[in-house]
Amino acid sequence: MEEEIKSKELGLIERGKEIENGPVIEDEIERSKVGIMRALCEREDQSTKDVDDLMLRRFLRARNHDIEKASTMFLKYLNWKRTFLPNGYISESEITNELSHNKTCMAGRDKRGRPVVVIFGNRHNPSKGNPEEFKRFLVYTLQKIADRMPRGEERFIAIGDLQGWGYSNCDVRGYLASLSILQDYHPERLGKLCIVHAPYVFLAAWKIIYPFIDCNTKKKIVFVEDKKLASTLLEDMEEDQLPDIYGGKLPLVPIQDSSK
Repeated sequence: MEEEIKSKELGLIERGKEIENGPVIEDEIERSKVGIMRALCEREDQSTKDVDDLMLRRFLRARNHDIEKASTMFLKYLNWKRTFLPNGYISESEITNELSHNKTCMAGRDKRGRPVVVIFGNRHNPSKGNPEEFKRFLVYTLQKIADRMPRGEERFIAIGDLQGWGYSNCDVRGYLASLSILQDYHPERLGKLCIVHAPYVFLAAWKIIYPFIDCNTKKKIVFVEDKKLASTLLEDMEEDQLPDIYGGKLPLVPIQDSSK
């Protein structure tokens, strides 16, 4: 009887944690590895105490559950964050030029509740921008997307729309910066990337970028044929959540105007 009571009490505690901090890591092996990783990282950087287990798990998964590699990656992230985000966030006043082009918009959610973001490649003109502001804009965008994630969900869906994309929009340095920020500092956030309306000229830039994409990310990228666009997107989202520009019913909202 005493053991049964203790078991119930432990269950209540765990459920309480889940309500307060999000879902507990259920996989015993994964939970154990996260615990070891936390201990290693806290020894090197005390600010590790400020992050939850789910964040550590994302870095662990990004390195195929190799604790040493994941710890190195996470500690690198903490150093980057102190330098790049001294205030903990990017304010809109720091990225006014990037926001003015409405190149990134929020849509609805997919069938799993993951937020959907649409990125317009033809609205990006590197000759009229600043590389550092663009990096800040990327981080701002990822923070806004994360704010829309429901409890227990850690990933988002992206639609990269290249309609009208041309050489003036090509920004290999910017694309590589995007990859670095996404893969090195926000791992396991991308659930799927659908590239739509890709013109033939984009393939030259793609050949340069592709070798820098890690294996986990490559598996999440899909090029969608124009004739299968709506049907492919509807595999992941309901019609009332499908952006109206792709035959759905939901209007897009510039990311700076989106709310939780």
